Amino acid sequence: MAENAAGTEITPETFELAAAHNDTIIIADQRVERQVETLGALTNINPPALALAQSSAPAAAPPARPAPKPLDVRVVASQFVDVPVSGDARSLARYSGRVDGYIEVNSSVYGGPSNLTIKLRPEYTWGQDSNGQVGLIPGNTALFRPENSGDFDLSASLLWKWNSGATLEVGKMNLLDTSGALPIVASDGHFGFQNLGIALPPTAVVPNTLTGAMLTVPKGKMIYRAWVFDPDSQYQRTGFETAFESGVAFMAAAARRVSIDNKPGIVNLAIVGSTRDSFAQDILPRALTPPPQPFGTFGNESGELAMQLSYYQFVKLYPEARGKGWGILARFQASMGDPTFLDYSGYFGISGNPRFRPQDRFGLAYFQYSLTDELVDDIAFRLGIEDETGVEAFYTHQIFDSVGLTANVQVVDSAVAFRDTGVTVGARLTTVF
Repeated sequence: MAENAAGTEITPETFELAAAHNDTIIIADQRVERQVETLGALTNINPPALALAQSSAPAAAPPARPAPKPLDVRVVASQFVDVPVSGDARSLARYSGRVDGYIEVNSSVYGGPSNLTIKLRPEYTWGQDSNGQVGLIPGNTALFRPENSGDFDLSASLLWKWNSGATLEVGKMNLLDTSGALPIVASDGHFGFQNLGIALPPTAVVPNTLTGAMLTVPKGKMIYRAWVFDPDSQYQRTGFETAFESGVAFMAAAARRVSIDNKPGIVNLAIVGSTRDSFAQDILPRALTPPPQPFGTFGNESGELAMQLSYYQFVKLYPEARGKGWGILARFQASMGDPTFLDYSGYFGISGNPRFRPQDRFGLAYFQYSLTDELVDDIAFRLGIEDETGVEAFYTHQIFDSVGLTANVQVVDSAVAFRDTGVTVGARLTTVF
């Protein structure tokens, strides 16, 4: 079951586009054995092989899909070593790891309709990492989880696919799968960028693991998305514990294919919000918890609303290595503030495949995050907070088809005012089974 972790040749003309989460793309290729199922989560096409369909061509009907496999199982495992080499953090090497399973069972196995798929996604992490040692935004996406939580979680959902290409997924979903399908960014903790600020940009509205329903409707060059979900994080929960007690959250998005000099790209606009009447206590770091009212002012408003605009554009595609090339990535989000603890955020950079080794992958990006002013003012008496900025660079050397070794460097000017700018270097060994 091993797949080429960076070298799968993918023909752009066979792609079907779809945008999910903030800006995710669903991609289907007739030539690969396994079809893409939902929400931009790639099943056996590794993120470095992503490319977009040429938007200069007239809109066409989606390509014919292969018959669904009765049972499909894939496992991805990564091991990490990271060391802060500059700044206030202790220069100590830390070892950690993560393994994810992707299990899909078509209901036709049990006599049900072939349009229905059962999805199970176990995940397990171990070891120590440098998250929180330099910046507030975790530097290792794969090891990010709510504070004081365990190492194992299981997501489960049902996916219904119409013949038109529209899909509806209901259950508990992990958004790392959608972030891994972002064009050019293509980062999910195992592949691509490692800092959460780029790999899975925090919105302070959408938790990284959620329970709800996600609808995707492709139409011509447009892809429309509508989500309804519980705003509380569902990590190590079934979804019934919170049962929308904090309100109802939503996401509505529209993505359109574009083209510059016959190079494909996509623009995505999304609006996210919730009916919360307090801040997201389960995902806000404890160090940032504001004093209770009336001593504090943050968290006394009701309702959240944020807007996100993202753009991904290929600059170069290699004719000798179809589906490979490099491009630019950019994203910006702004919220109405209280009770959302992030005021604005964004990133821009480049990522792709080097021409001399198109099976490899590289990336360089800058990110910036700003906490809401009311929260900053409320905790100023005990902790000075400012904007967090950083730069990340990585290079993945594909050793074998299913094994890649990544070197990573992050330079972060922490949101914690008294911390010096920190530099962290690391290595990641990823194997796909």
